[in-house]
Amino acid sequence: QVQLVESGGGLVQAGGSLRLSCEASGLTFSNSAMGWFRQAPGKEREFVATINWRGSSKYYADSVKGRFTISRDNAKNMVYLQMNSLKPEDTAVYYCAARISMLASQATADFGSWGQGTQVIVSS
Repeated sequence: QVQLVESGGGLVQAGGSLRLSCEASGLTFSNSAMGWFRQAPGKEREFVATINWRGSSKYYADSVKGRFTISRDNAKNMVYLQMNSLKPEDTAVYYCAARISMLASQATADFGSWGQGTQVIVSS
């Protein structure tokens, strides 16, 4: 079955950076669009970034545009989220997600496989 394992979360001061990683298995990774989502306490899960199968199309939530960068390495079955200029409002559990399509998507419902999440805490 599909497994997505996130890593790289942690505690960082505002203005700092973190790089999240997601290792995928059990799927044809190079045929799968990937996404990052996040969920803060008491809030719904929200879209952060998405990337198509070959990395040529990327989309970001307005709240992270210019600060976060999504990338992938199909040879390693990995997707990354580089997060710079972090703000306290970026504090959340971050989830990696995969969909059975090559096309990037911002919709949570389009992703059928999810990781367990990694906690990011940004202190002010």
